[in-house]
Amino acid sequence: MVQWSFYSSILTSENALPVSAEHIDYDVLPPTVAAALERAAVEFATLEALVDGDLRCNWEELLDRVDIAARALIAIGIKPGDRVAIWAQNTAEWVIACCAIHRSGAVLVPLNTRFKRPEATYILENAGVRLLFTVSEFLGTDYVELLGDRSALPLLEHVVLLGGPTRAETTNWIDFLAMADSVPPNAAAIRAAALTPDDLCDILFTSGTTGLPKGAMLTHGASVRAYWSWSIVVGLTRGDRYLIINPFFHGFGLKSGILASILMGATILPHPVFDVPSVMRRVEEERITMLPGPPTVYMTMLDHPELKNFDLSSLRLSVTGAATVPVEMIHRMRSEMTFKTIVTGYGLTEATGIATMCRHTDDPEIIANTAGRAIPDVEVIVADENRQPVAPGEPGEVLIRGYNIMKGFIGNPEATAEAIDDEGWLHTGDIGVMDGAGNLRITDRMKDMFIVGGFNAYPAEIENLLLTHPDISQVAVLGIPDPRMGEVGVAFVIPKPGVVLTSSDVVAWSRESMANYKVPRHVMMVEEFPLNASGKVLKYVLRETAIANAS
Repeated sequence: MVQWSFYSSILTSENALPVSAEHIDYDVLPPTVAAALERAAVEFATLEALVDGDLRCNWEELLDRVDIAARALIAIGIKPGDRVAIWAQNTAEWVIACCAIHRSGAVLVPLNTRFKRPEATYILENAGVRLLFTVSEFLGTDYVELLGDRSALPLLEHVVLLGGPTRAETTNWIDFLAMADSVPPNAAAIRAAALTPDDLCDILFTSGTTGLPKGAMLTHGASVRAYWSWSIVVGLTRGDRYLIINPFFHGFGLKSGILASILMGATILPHPVFDVPSVMRRVEEERITMLPGPPTVYMTMLDHPELKNFDLSSLRLSVTGAATVPVEMIHRMRSEMTFKTIVTGYGLTEATGIATMCRHTDDPEIIANTAGRAIPDVEVIVADENRQPVAPGEPGEVLIRGYNIMKGFIGNPEATAEAIDDEGWLHTGDIGVMDGAGNLRITDRMKDMFIVGGFNAYPAEIENLLLTHPDISQVAVLGIPDPRMGEVGVAFVIPKPGVVLTSSDVVAWSRESMANYKVPRHVMMVEEFPLNASGKVLKYVLRETAIANAS
């Protein structure tokens, strides 16, 4: 514990500014996510750890709650390495269940709350999930009902409700926790102690050009190391009050939210739905110091008519990215709000969510126009087709190599070999430009991915979903700029012969069939696509048409 106390003393210095992560001895870090919580219960024992509604607990109490849930997982039959999923909104129970999964030696598989049945069942089956934590009501959706007949998921043995009305063939949270009584008090600690840094902690699903989600296998050691660096670089400190509006099912909310808070001793305050007045109210009531999010969050707050009606003076730290960041927004966040530290970064699921970060001392123009420099002990280059670095200012593919790279895609060695080459470089599919100081700017996406309000949307996946519509013959999806969401989707649709199909029909069907961030904002009916000599759709021509029609 002495080494952890040493770093704790650094983090409580008077100015509470980030310490240079480049000089940290990573050997002193807890080896696993499970061990990190045990460390927090000692290092930050009586500090407030988790706040949600009437629940307020310190780090000692949080570990006790987590280990009860972990013992319940052991009692119900979960073994080390088993997959356990969470399909729910941000709540205290999500945090406890997540940490319990790790403490029991199991592997977390988060599910997007916007998923429909086909998307959810594919991931549950692909990951081999044995137990699902979910809710029976969130924003009008009953996830148990949405899951439907479980006969197609023979490995899924248990569904535990974190909240909402009781449903048949499920176990409620209270009854689940009571199962812990049949397991020795030290059972969770024994399981946690047996974990190694190379063991899997999460499988986070991301889509690719094939349109089928792929599960990136991430390890305990890489996660702890990456988000220790992340936390130090951004300046998250002991005692910060962290309002986490980024969904826990996303790498941002899970890793730079829950895990970073555990590592630094920051209070976790889950927020289930982004609503400007409710966020500003919680900032004032709970004296929030850390508020991350995509640019749309801050722009919406800055332009909200009630902004001046709330005391937001406690805010000091922001981490943004996932879309174009206006320089003017950075200036306004500092002048019209009280943010002192604003940082941007770049990462992807396959790299444990992080590869580059700006530093707190960077100018607003660097923060707004670049994703910063590589985090410590991780290599990031902009390369040509021979994997050789190009000159500063020249475009190329962004390649990443280091401890943060995933173990691979679960059950998909072909996709793994395509993503990670024989020299260990992760091929991101992103086109970037790097300046002489190593600051990276993402300029394009080889894989055509676009980002809707902070969520990655993949055209191939959306096209595959749209092609299940009985009246659609062909479809091409792409993203175009949007002043509020960063980017939105546009679908060019060729209906089947003799069918009358309208744009509104396609949008309405999409809202019932896919997560709402994937739903095309604009649908254009066409008779044919522009093609090149080899028959490939010229999406740049469609993009020009879409932008012209949207303006």
